[in-house]
Order: sequence, then structure tokens, then C-alpha cells
Amino acid sequence: MAAVKLKGSEINLASATNVEFATLVRLVNNSSSIQLVTHADKDGQVKGTFTMTANSVELIKKTSSDTLLGAATTLAVKVASTW
Repeated sequence: MAAVKLKGSEINLASATNVEFATLVRLVNNSSSIQLVTHADKDGQVKGTFTMTANSVELIKKTSSDTLLGAATTLAVKVASTW
């Protein structure tokens, strides 16, 4: 996985959030179960969904006003790439 620079504090995705207006977000599924993550625009129109496998980490690019929604055990933090 690429190195990233932290730009905020980790939060959970139990409710839709723009993750501090991030354009790059590091997600962690902190669960032994799969979790669905929903990516929506600022008006709530779904752009897409994907499933995170158990105990996995993903990097998501999005527009700053777009939101992400997952579960209480889906953790997110605003990051910047170092590549």
C-alpha cells in the first residue's frame, strides 16, 4: 500500500459524511465481516457502492463534497498521497 500523510482524525461511517471535505480517504473495515460502502454526491445521489472484505484497507478518491456511508466499524480518515 502507498504511504499517506494524515490530514485529520479517524471517524466511523455510521452516518454519511464528507470526511472533512477530503478528496482522498483511507478506509478500514475494522470488522471480521464484509461491509458495504456507499459513495454519494452532495445531494445524496448514489455514485456507486463497493464491498470491503473483512479487516481490509482501501484508499478512495472523491470530490470534496461527496459523502461516504458504511458502518460503525468502517473507519475513515482524510489523507494526502505521498506518491
